[in-house]
Amino acid sequence: MYVTPEQIQAAGKANVEAAFSIAATQFAAMEKLASLNANAVKTAFEDSIANTRALIGAKDVQEFVALQNSFAQPLIEKAIAYSKGVYEVATETNAELSKVAEKRVSELNENFASLLDKVAKNSPAGSDVAVAAVKSMLAAANSAYDNFSKVAKQATEIAEANVTAATETVKGLTKAKKAA
Repeated sequence: MYVTPEQIQAAGKANVEAAFSIAATQFAAMEKLASLNANAVKTAFEDSIANTRALIGAKDVQEFVALQNSFAQPLIEKAIAYSKGVYEVATETNAELSKVAEKRVSELNENFASLLDKVAKNSPAGSDVAVAAVKSMLAAANSAYDNFSKVAKQATEIAEANVTAATETVKGLTKAKKAA
């Protein structure tokens, strides 16, 4: 029941692969956020130039106020789109990291179960109770982890539904305000 160099090497390789996967996911998320931010800044700059030019061209105070009011609607819509983009990046990243964690936990559970089987085979008579207790604790921990994962997924789905509903509500309010 000794750990072989091959087992140590396999465990090290699995850990490095998991770390690389996490790093790649994080860099992809950072790249998406950087692109989203760059586009938001570029759009805001272009809009401010266009809005300033329009305000300079106003012939009277009423036109000036009407122009200012007309700028609010597109700004709200762009803020909603930006927030939704950030939320989507966060949700995608969370899903990818969860997959890596679930895979790693599954591998660790398999390795631990294998180790327990080896211990049970090589253990002295009468130690079956202790091995059974450890297996029972492992099963309980796996069940708790599965329940936690399900709850986390449900919470993510509820949050996504709430974001979608809030976005639609704001869009509906802005359309109603426009119509009035």
